[in-house]
Amino acid sequence: MIFLTGDQYNALVSMDDCIAAVESAFRQHGQGTLGAGLLSAHSERGAFHIKTSIDARYFAAKLNANFPGNAPLPTIQGLVLLFDATNGVPLAVMDSIEITKQRTAAASAVAAKYLARAGSRTLTIYGCGQQGAAQLAAMRRVLPIERVHVVDADPERAAAFARQHDAEVGEAPADVIVTCTTSRKQFLRDIARGTFVAAVGADNPEKSEIAPEAMRDAVVIADVLEQCATIGDLRVAIAAGMMTRDDVRAELGAIVAGRAAGRRGDDEIIIFDSTGAGFQDAAVAAIAYERAIA
Repeated sequence: MIFLTGDQYNALVSMDDCIAAVESAFRQHGQGTLGAGLLSAHSERGAFHIKTSIDARYFAAKLNANFPGNAPLPTIQGLVLLFDATNGVPLAVMDSIEITKQRTAAASAVAAKYLARAGSRTLTIYGCGQQGAAQLAAMRRVLPIERVHVVDADPERAAAFARQHDAEVGEAPADVIVTCTTSRKQFLRDIARGTFVAAVGADNPEKSEIAPEAMRDAVVIADVLEQCATIGDLRVAIAAGMMTRDDVRAELGAIVAGRAAGRRGDDEIIIFDSTGAGFQDAAVAAIAYERAIA
């Protein structure tokens, strides 16, 4: 059994590698060959979840702690465990922080590839932490992004992010919006026609970024429908009586697999409710393991 730190993972798997692996995993999920499991538990200041995935070769389980307001410690901490699915042998233990950061951004990029308007050039990011930087890097790999605006609850962090990433501070209409905050209050309400939104931050029942009425007025695509109805922004819209599960157009995997429609017109507002699936972690953990062994 091998052990990989976050730095070792980063040396083995690029963002381009991750986007390709995550797209393939979504395709397999849409074809019904990959499942996604979720178990969660809550403490006074945070939450824990276990996400699992299995295919013919590997079983992966990611155990993450999610503690907003945890500074100076990271918000997300955890481990990915990789097993041989044919005989149960433990193969690898990996620090999950870099895997989670990279595969979350990759999922947004895959969704944007299929759901954003062709030629989308403007991007607004809410949340200027490490996930915001990963989201920007991933989006620039799939879209011809020319102008970036950033927003953060901490103005100094937004300004530093803007300087580092050639962006501008402040809200602005954009072709693509990414919300990757730890907010427990909905803040995104008015969304221009044609916008694609990757809603990333709501990954436990205490967090929420997108107003229920904005969800209702948009086309909603889920990463995993059951998870989104339990821990995503979809959960909030359902609780508010604005949506039901049946109002979700499709899961992203079905669209990637060609089994469901994505964008049907340039005027559609499309929200990708991204709660994170175990098959995303498994796909990139397998690459890291195989390259480490090689």
